[in-house]
Amino acid sequence: MSGGEAPRPVRIALCDDQALVLRGLSALLGDLGIEIALEAPDAETLLAALPQPPVDVIVSDIRMPGLGGIGLIHALRERGDTTPVILLTTFDDSQLMLQAVAAGAQGFLLKDASPEDLRDAIARVAAGQTLLQPVSLAPVRAAWPAGAAAGHGASLTERERSILRLVAGGYSNKEIARSLHLSEGTIKNYMSDILLKLDCRDRTHAVLKAITSRLL
Repeated sequence: MSGGEAPRPVRIALCDDQALVLRGLSALLGDLGIEIALEAPDAETLLAALPQPPVDVIVSDIRMPGLGGIGLIHALRERGDTTPVILLTTFDDSQLMLQAVAAGAQGFLLKDASPEDLRDAIARVAAGQTLLQPVSLAPVRAAWPAGAAAGHGASLTERERSILRLVAGGYSNKEIARSLHLSEGTIKNYMSDILLKLDCRDRTHAVLKAITSRLL
């Protein structure tokens, strides 16, 4: 593209209490075109050192001494910082995952994901999408007794379930519309109905509530 400027790389902050993991992630993501603005060994250090201008995404381990990943999200939101957060998790972190979504996490990725998967997850979340797909649904459901999260008899049509499954995969309204051969406006209308039915304020909570209510 002649005369045009190259797009600005996504800027992130990394947080992990294991030094080898932190440096390894930084090196791998840097090689993949992600700009590492900050590396921090714990949530408290990251909160004190977040750069200006703010980063596009924060990538943090969910389990760390001190605040941990969930405490980090709470602290960010309490001070009005809406920077999206991706938490690195494992299959046995389902209860923590539920708490993290309630705190406002935008994405989860398993620790054994490839660097390319992490790069793609960062790009999606930086673009305003959510990412729940890499986390197994079985342990998430197992963390809740059957019917415990049911939304007062809420039910979804098969079309609404299909849309929520795609939302869980991190797809945008435009991508969902293309996949289902519908207009983007129609998908937005479906999402409004879904949020109303499930009494949820956003897409991430709608997906999680549908999973824990056995609606997906």
